[in-house]
This record gives sequence, C-alpha cells and structure tokens, in this order.
Amino acid sequence: MEKNYDHKQEEKIISAWEKSGVFAAPTKDDAKAAGKKPFTIIMPPPNANDPLHVGHAMFVTIEDILIRYHRMMGDAALWLPGTDHAGIETQFVFEKKLAKQGKSRYDFDRKTLYQMIADYVDENSGVAINQMKRLGASADWTRFKFTLDKDIVDQVTDTFIKLYKDGLVYKGVRLVNYCTRCGTGYSELEVEHEEREDKLYFINYGPLTVATTRPETMLGDVAVAVNPKDKRFKSLLGQEVDLPLSDRKIKIIADEMVDMEFGTGAVKVTPSHDSADWEIAERQGWDVMKMAKEFQVIGQNGKMTETAGKYAGLSIVLAREAIVTDLKNKLTETKPLTHSVGICYRCHRVIEPLPMSQFFIKVRGMADKAIEAIDKGEIKVHGVGRDKILRQWLVNLKDWNISRQIVWGIRLPVWNKGEEFKVSKTSPGEEWTQETDTFDTWFSSGQWPVITLKTNKPGDFEYFYPTGVMETAYDILPFWVMRMLMLGIYMTGKVPFKEVYFHGLVRDEQGRKMSKSIGNVVNPMVLVEKYGADALRMALVMSTTPGNDSNVGESKVRGMRNLANKIWNAARYVKEGSTWEESRVRATIPGETFAGPPSEEIFASDEEFRKKLDLVTEDVTRQLEDLKIGLAAETVYNEFWHWYCDAAIETNKKGDIGSAALKDGLAVFLKLLHPFVPFVTEAVWKEVFPNEGLLAASSWPKMK
Repeated sequence: MEKNYDHKQEEKIISAWEKSGVFAAPTKDDAKAAGKKPFTIIMPPPNANDPLHVGHAMFVTIEDILIRYHRMMGDAALWLPGTDHAGIETQFVFEKKLAKQGKSRYDFDRKTLYQMIADYVDENSGVAINQMKRLGASADWTRFKFTLDKDIVDQVTDTFIKLYKDGLVYKGVRLVNYCTRCGTGYSELEVEHEEREDKLYFINYGPLTVATTRPETMLGDVAVAVNPKDKRFKSLLGQEVDLPLSDRKIKIIADEMVDMEFGTGAVKVTPSHDSADWEIAERQGWDVMKMAKEFQVIGQNGKMTETAGKYAGLSIVLAREAIVTDLKNKLTETKPLTHSVGICYRCHRVIEPLPMSQFFIKVRGMADKAIEAIDKGEIKVHGVGRDKILRQWLVNLKDWNISRQIVWGIRLPVWNKGEEFKVSKTSPGEEWTQETDTFDTWFSSGQWPVITLKTNKPGDFEYFYPTGVMETAYDILPFWVMRMLMLGIYMTGKVPFKEVYFHGLVRDEQGRKMSKSIGNVVNPMVLVEKYGADALRMALVMSTTPGNDSNVGESKVRGMRNLANKIWNAARYVKEGSTWEESRVRATIPGETFAGPPSEEIFASDEEFRKKLDLVTEDVTRQLEDLKIGLAAETVYNEFWHWYCDAAIETNKKGDIGSAALKDGLAVFLKLLHPFVPFVTEAVWKEVFPNEGLLAASSWPKMK
C-alpha cells in the first residue's frame, strides 16, 4: 500500500462501481425469487439546470448511507434518481441570462421561448447528475427520470383529468399571490415573509380616520370596516363616507376580524388587493368576483390600471408617492411600522394580491385522508415537532391554485372557448384554444413517488410502492412532503412512504444561514476536490439529529479528512504484518525472521475483542434501523478511532490480540464505515481483501 491515502482515486472507484452494476435494484420477479424485501428511496429531484449546493450534498449523503446499508443487508434496495424542470426557478434564471443580452421573454413567442429554455437545460442537465455521482451517490441510474419526460407528463396530465372528473378541479376568479417581476401567481405556501420597515398612513375619511400601509390601493376601496364591539364607531355603522381622491361614496360596515387596537380601529376594505378584505367581502355576502374586477387598481404589470384614474400607468411606488402628496390635509399623520410582508421566493419583490381567473384543486378531502393516515400511524415522521407542523398545515390548508403564468412546465390540458372550458389531452375542436398556463411545479413533483415507479421497469410500482423513507429538508415540508402525502393517497389509496426523515439546514461554522451577500456559502464540490467526498460526507452527518440545523465549514471537513487517513494507516498495519516488539527484537538476530504467529492461533484477548466487535455492530445496526444517522456516524467513528486503532492495534503490538482477529475486525469496520465513507473503505478493501470483490457489493457484518 502507498504510504498515504490519495482521495484523487475516488473517480476510479466511481467507475468501478458503475461498471459492476452493483447499484441497480433487482426487478420485481428477481427480488421475489431471491426472497428479498424492498427498501425504496425516491430521490428529491434537484433542479436539472443548477449545480449542487451544500443542502443537496446533505440529502445525497443521508440517502446514500441508508441505501448502501440496506443493500448490504440483502434488501432489494432501490434509490430512484431524477431531476426537476423547476418551473419558475429555471425560467427566472434563463430570463436573467436574456436580460444580459438586452432581451426579455416578451421578445419571443411561446414555442420559441420554451425550446430556448429546453436547450439551455439540456446543455447543463448533466452537471447535477455528475456531481451527485462524485459525492458517491449509489443510485440506480438506469431508472433515472426527469419531470418533463413524456411518460411523466402523461401521468401528471392524467392525474389532473382524474381530479377534474372527480369534481375536485374548478376555475374561478380569486385573489392570487402574484409577482409582477416574475409574471406569475403562486400558492399561499410559496410566498415568503420578511420583516420590513414601512409607514402607517392615517387618512381622514370624514367622520373617521383609517390607518393603512397601502394608500395606493385606496382608489379600490369598497368600504370602511370597524369591529362591531368597538363603541367608538357604533353610531357610524351603515353610514356612507366620501372616498378621498374620488367621486365615490363607500359604507361603514362591521366585521369581527378588525383589530380594535391596530391603528385607529378602522380599516379600509379593498377586496381586489388584500386577502383579508376579500374574506370580509365574502362574509358580507357581496359579489366579490365582480367587485374585484371592477375595483382593481393594480395590474399584472405592476402598474396602476385605468381604474386608478389620473394615476394610471404609474408604478406602485410612484403612485403611492403621488397619492400621499395629493391627499394633502386628508393625510393626518404617518408613523414608522415594522411588519411582515409577503415576497416572491425567487426575486424577493413584494407580492401583489391580484384578482385572477385560475384553476384550483379542492384539497380538503385529500388533506383529511392524509391526517387520518398520520393519526393511524401509517407514516412516521423523524424530526422533533415536524409531525405536528405537518398536521397543522393539513388542517388549515386552503384550495390549491395550480395555474402558473410561465411557459417552462407542463401545460394544463384545458381548452377554452369564450367563458367555457374543457379538460382533455386533445383539442375538442378548431374553435377551442389551449390554456396557456402551466402546472405549478409542485403538482408534478407532488406525484413523484407514484409516477416515477409507474413509468419505470415492469413491476416497479407493484413491488417498491409504498416507498420506505422520504428524506428531505424540513423547509419544503408544506411544499412537497404534504402534497406527496395527499396526492399519493388520492392516486393509490396508500401513503407514498412509510417514514419521513427531515434533515436540518446546513449553516456555516458560526451558525449563520449561508448567504452570497455574507460570503459564507460553502461550495461542496470545491471541498470534495480539496479534501475528498468522504471528508465532506462525514462532516455533514456527524452527530446530526433529524429536524435540527447543523454547522459545517472547511475546518470541520478538513478534520474529517483525518478519518480517511486513519482508516488507511490502520489497513497498512494490518496488511503489512504486525510490528510487535517481539517481532522487531527477533528481526535483529542474524538469520532470524519473524512474520508473526500463524493466522489461526487464538490469543488471550481475541474472544473479548470479537465480543466487543459484535456489540459495536449491534449498536450501529440498531441506530441505522432507527434512522439515527448522526448517532450511527458518531458511534462508528469513535469505536474505530479510539477502540480499534488506539486500543486494539496497540494491544496487538503487545501480542495480546492475534493478527487474524485484528484482520477480521478491520473487515467488520470497513463494512460498518462503508455507508458513511464509501471511497476510502472501498480502496482499502481492494488492498487488504483483493479476492473478495467490491465492498459495495458485500454483506453487512453478521451479529452472533
């Protein structure tokens, strides 16, 4: 063996794994014939167009640990990989590229723009796959799927048609969270919120003063609301007031949702631009859809509409400034205010609630069945408190707006003729035109466990569904996990996975969220190149617990590189023969050689050594079965470093543990360590056990 371990050989090891076909899961018939039980992980599909970030490295590591372990246990282990077209995220990135060329999406027709984005994705689609392989991902690449594969698109479309036939799809004008920069609506779940410094404006409406953060929408007011318990305004209920800067009169109404302590206790009601006001209008029994269209003062282009009169065409910011100026003495006061603002999760522009005609899915029934499955224990959630959060989302879930005003995605199978629409894969006639909206990306990825298996090898769905573990970051619990649970049960009658493992966010060494602006972003591939994939993997999972964030930086990765060196050095000692004091003494005698005792000789401490080895194996096995991955990593690390290397090898040097036992112990530890640090263990296995085939294809250590 070379004196030092060189992590640069990891590329050759990847090649050996791929040539062997060891990662390919058996077919249904072969697995059943061999008496294997299925263990399935469906990979969370990363963006096909983007390189991996450290969060991706975390999921690759955790899932690879589990799949390697179950493969060695003799299970029919399937890790099904795939990538996501990522809808708005990919189109957003592509539009930034166009902007650098002085162009925009509006310069191209739909078909051309779609093909341009498709070509762009094709050019970069291999990056994420190659990087996952470089991290050691032992996925079954023969079963790889992409969310825009034709068979996937057909399955997604069929699900929507089924939902429609079951009466769970409707089209209606609703207030939609709209990003005027990205040009699309979002569901409630996709809107991020952040604290921002703003102003609270106090505007005189005659007999009362209202407080608002949005004077620019006042021209869309339809009423002023007060709490019915507020004695200050009891005599004003039902009266009309003049709407400032307009020739309209609006009524003072009562609604229990008005906070008497906020501002003046009187609020303007603008259903076209505020979801709470929309609900007020519904409770009043008004024709909200008609009202919303009539009094919409902000358009999808982010500018004031003709309804805004003299302010038409102005941006929201400029309109606010002009209206504040024109209010003159009607504006009685302004105060600083810190409040939560909804922003676009892609471009971070403030979200505008706008009335739009969209397609919605009724989710209440699906959500209730998901809750029932949780209550019955059909699904187990790993991550402190995450099960309660999942349940809370399901309890409060509203109908799902799945229409997206972008071209990059799966087009809705909807055909329009005037106000009529039909749902069909093919056109119902020449006079019908296809809907231009695409599905919310989460609608296709929400079906991922079902459709990836149904469109793969014969028998995959029947044998591998429901899957074993769904592993992902906790921050996409409502976006993805919840929707997979609902749609999986709806489509199959069964939960899509038996367990959910939520890993935490990866923060920098100081516990700060990684951010380009701070400059603390960790590039996993740079660290892999510098220290090896094993070092990064161990640094990511060591001592972690599900659902909790962890801190990782270069110093931690550098420290974990020492483990690879420790494994290599221990293997050199075992392979090259013992270096007992007695051996060194005898070797100094002329003509005397000493290669150590016969391998079958049993030493006084061998039995104790093997018992301890069994205990370590039992601990690591139990921890992996219980999905205590961080603890399992810590256990095998400490036992190998401190017991095997620092204690057992030193005992061997003194002649109290035989070389045969020590070599057997190395074999056991290489297997226990392999799921965590697959590269160095595979390299050592080849050196010490050259006739035993690949370590990745070996069996897990047996316990007595």
